[in-house]
Amino acid sequence: MSADGKNRNPILANTHKRKDFEYVRRQQELDEAQDDEIDAYEVFDMLRHINDPEHPLTLEQLNVVSPHLITLDHATNSVTVHFTPTIPNCTMATLIGLMIRVKLHRSLPPRFKVDVMIEEGKHEQQVEINKQLNDKERVLAALENANLLKIVNKGLFKAEKGLEEYLKAYKIDY
Repeated sequence: MSADGKNRNPILANTHKRKDFEYVRRQQELDEAQDDEIDAYEVFDMLRHINDPEHPLTLEQLNVVSPHLITLDHATNSVTVHFTPTIPNCTMATLIGLMIRVKLHRSLPPRFKVDVMIEEGKHEQQVEINKQLNDKERVLAALENANLLKIVNKGLFKAEKGLEEYLKAYKIDY
């Protein structure tokens, strides 16, 4: 960890472990006899290909997002995503959270209320950043900044392509 808030040598997640699970899950998703609600893994699929703003890696590869940190409550139509910055003083944590929020806003049905938070104890400014990320007015004001919106869209570009791959895998026309 460096004092300047940059993680010069991030630890990568082993994403190969998920391949077998994904195959089984994909078969279950294609079973028309099963009632299928959005689950944590589907939300994870929406987020996994977001590019980290600091490294040429995805949030999945950096273990910033993970299915076990995502909760859904269908009774209240709410989704809560906790994410884990790579270091406790990560200067990109707010931007990462903003990208997660924007991606979910674009991908989930509008009935869902979304909360995006840093995992407990994983960042020095966790409380302040969580407050910013879940304040609609602050988020909208941030997205009115054309330069910031360009950075967010750049980070989401690969995630949008990932969505196309996901839809093809599930044989969904788009």
